[in-house]
Amino acid sequence: MNLSRTARIALRAALAAGLAVVYVPLAVVLLNSFNSDRTFGWPPAGLTLRWWGTALESAGLRDALWTSVEAGLGATAVALVLGTMAAFAVQRYRFFGRDTVSLVIVLPIALPGIVTGIALSNTFHAVLGVPLGLLTVIVGHATFCVVTVYNNVLARLRRMGLSLEEASADLGADTFTTFRLVTFPMMRSALLAGGLLAFALSFDEIIVTTFTAGAGVRTLPIWIFENLFRPNQAPVVNVVAAALIVLSVIPIYLAQRLSGDNARVQGG
Repeated sequence: MNLSRTARIALRAALAAGLAVVYVPLAVVLLNSFNSDRTFGWPPAGLTLRWWGTALESAGLRDALWTSVEAGLGATAVALVLGTMAAFAVQRYRFFGRDTVSLVIVLPIALPGIVTGIALSNTFHAVLGVPLGLLTVIVGHATFCVVTVYNNVLARLRRMGLSLEEASADLGADTFTTFRLVTFPMMRSALLAGGLLAFALSFDEIIVTTFTAGAGVRTLPIWIFENLFRPNQAPVVNVVAAALIVLSVIPIYLAQRLSGDNARVQGG
């Protein structure tokens, strides 16, 4: 498509404005993590590494970080199993209500988090009588993490086709041998990409966590929210936010590279 010079300049300006809205506040947080002042004041009064050392020494912060890692790993494991099985069922079989099942699987990620949180909290309390804790947090996170795995695996299955699996069956391999030697290696990067995205979603979730964690469980996002406006905690919160910004790039980047590399391989 050929665009005029004015249109190209306008599109570039809109792109720059959009990126600025997203990334300038993140840059401010990164810079504030080195601010020698105890407040969120701007511009920084000076630069220091003191608050990074204070954050590393915080026992509450370490406990919250480990809780988030546990919840993320648990939700990712559940999402990998359920999302993969659901994708195989929807893609490889024809049955009544198949499109409805696909919609129901994808719907949780489109629902407002507060709706999902209230629904899960009421179910755990009134229907199941399950006490809120780490297990309920994992279940709550898995409801929307399943979607990322499901979408990745479903897209991969659509590109793979059945020719290689049929060839394996013709050579005498049973279903499990074919899956282990043919199907799984071909979809391994999709599983890894979906798992990385699921972990990233779970790690920074706060709304659903608030309704499903109970009093004894504190994840890292909840810890940040609780300490955001406490006296003398602003610098540490800035440090944690800055670290999360940097660390959040890693799973997203890896997932994008894995998806892109596989798309090129499939195209080639």
